[in-house]
Amino acid sequence: MDNNKAITNIIFMGPCHPYRGGIASFTERLAKEFNQHGYQTELVTFTLQYPSILFPGKTQYVDNPAPEGLNIKRMINSVNPFNWMLTGLKLMRKKPDLIVVRYWLPFLGPAFGTILRIAKWNKHTRVICIADNIIPHEKRMGDTIFTHYFSGSIDAFIAMSQQVVKDIHTLKLTQPVTLLHHPIFDHFGAKTNILLARKHLNLALSDKVILFFGFIRHYKGLDLLLEAMSDPRIKNNGYKLLIAGEFYEDRNQYDALIENLQITHIVQIHNKFISEKDITLYFSAADVLVQPYRHATQSGVTPLSYHFELPMIVTNVGGLTEMMIDGLTGLVASPSSNSIADTLIAYFEKGKEYFQANLAKEKQQYSWVSMMEGIVSTFQKLH
Repeated sequence: MDNNKAITNIIFMGPCHPYRGGIASFTERLAKEFNQHGYQTELVTFTLQYPSILFPGKTQYVDNPAPEGLNIKRMINSVNPFNWMLTGLKLMRKKPDLIVVRYWLPFLGPAFGTILRIAKWNKHTRVICIADNIIPHEKRMGDTIFTHYFSGSIDAFIAMSQQVVKDIHTLKLTQPVTLLHHPIFDHFGAKTNILLARKHLNLALSDKVILFFGFIRHYKGLDLLLEAMSDPRIKNNGYKLLIAGEFYEDRNQYDALIENLQITHIVQIHNKFISEKDITLYFSAADVLVQPYRHATQSGVTPLSYHFELPMIVTNVGGLTEMMIDGLTGLVASPSSNSIADTLIAYFEKGKEYFQANLAKEKQQYSWVSMMEGIVSTFQKLH
């Protein structure tokens, strides 16, 4: 490999426009940060990310225009080995100094691992992986084999929680690991007036609004939160649960639970992917964000909460507590319905305003510049 430590051109590999989701938003925002500091960047994304049969949502795509100022190329077919070889050869010839690749699902290990191995045939390109997950939340046969194959193409890892660092060591991956916490999303606009936001969402100003945000799967513990909402102290005392996100599993089980718990009157469900332009409505209307996860690595929802200075209640699993200070920016519960109910009561006794000043101060440390500088520093240590 070359001994030149300077980076001039970088390729970001993973989801971005026209694909939706937090990873795509993160990658685009990070590329813009590098652009603003004079780096030449290109984003390489999918022609096919998931076959329809493997995608549980309604659509993988956004309907908004591509972000301005980004050079996005659709190249990768996740299930076509011939495409992997051709894409790898294209990247090899481009000879970027650095490829920053996102990894969140072992299904993509064969495609990414093959592409990156071939790209590195130029004896120049280095590869740094931002690992959202190393051990997936929902385990499938082949996960460990695919992840080990992928890791063979990586020079270093960036982890965004101690849980991911631990998982990298658990799988006995030997590359250096740098811990850099998820920056605060800052491109979703300012808060909306709470009265206007609640009017738009059919909520009263007097409601105590609890927000559950993001796609819904078992590990995220929505059922635990629903059971907490049935607590007599909560059920008929002005609390409202606003569920904003698409069901990635059978919704019927949740509808049945809501009916059995007799909490239909205090639960509002928006079963859809929340577009970037609408995110502000939900975070502006809420009094608190609740993440009742059974297990987790880190959460892309936490940085959203910081951006909108919305206090949060999280369970003490994985890396969820790493970006918050219990008692100052929110409260920590155990992953049980009783603990979540107790914590909700304690939160509203203190009041939203108690936590907001601390959020405004604490969020300053999670900057995109810090993430960029951490990646550059990791690259330089590889030489």
